[in-house]
Amino acid sequence: MAMRTKGKCKYCGKEYTFSYMNKHLSACEERRKKWLEETGSKKCGYFELAICPTYNRNYWLYVEVKETATLRDVDCFLRDIWVECCGHLSSFNIDGTSYDVEPQDAFLWGEPAKSMNCKLKTVLEKGMTFGYEYDFGSTTELMITVVNYRVGNNRKEKLIILSRNNPIEVLCDECGKKPAAHICMECFYEGSGWLCEDCAETHECGEDMLLPVCNSPRMGVCGYCGSNVYPDQFVPDVG
Repeated sequence: MAMRTKGKCKYCGKEYTFSYMNKHLSACEERRKKWLEETGSKKCGYFELAICPTYNRNYWLYVEVKETATLRDVDCFLRDIWVECCGHLSSFNIDGTSYDVEPQDAFLWGEPAKSMNCKLKTVLEKGMTFGYEYDFGSTTELMITVVNYRVGNNRKEKLIILSRNNPIEVLCDECGKKPAAHICMECFYEGSGWLCEDCAETHECGEDMLLPVCNSPRMGVCGYCGSNVYPDQFVPDVG
């Protein structure tokens, strides 16, 4: 799927591609108005993260996270929105150090992994890029870049979504007319398998081979069936 997907800004609702959204968020007037409306004397630092698969930038996220949140908080978010299917292990790699969901001592070589229960302000800085992996068998690899850092009024939410790519529409391989709603895992690895609701009912491989089409880089992998927490279409604050 060679394309440049667009997504909506949380604050103004305008649509941009992944690369341009980074520029827009820094200059969005509606976002700056929201900052001015915030109340309270307590301040907090916020990291702005750009997240996409390592090898596929059709799917992407921009999020803002409190510096006092932990890597485990980010891991939970990524599981909820993009990757959780069967409770697999996960890990961040930051400057050559692994931060695992269940760290263990090193066996024969290398430094032992550290826990994800560390605050972001102790491991992140603006401009750095680091990796994330979920499931060490059928692995989903993500690339996370710290695109900005700011200090603002403290809010209760640890993490908010600033933008997300719109759902990608693929036409059914069999009828070529309706959008696909399912993937046949038997056919998918042979370069086809996109099926609309009608064609899925009569597909020769059977219902057991079908997984739902969803807005995630883990679509079609393992038993992934989409998020139960976040809708595929990101809804901005404005209509």
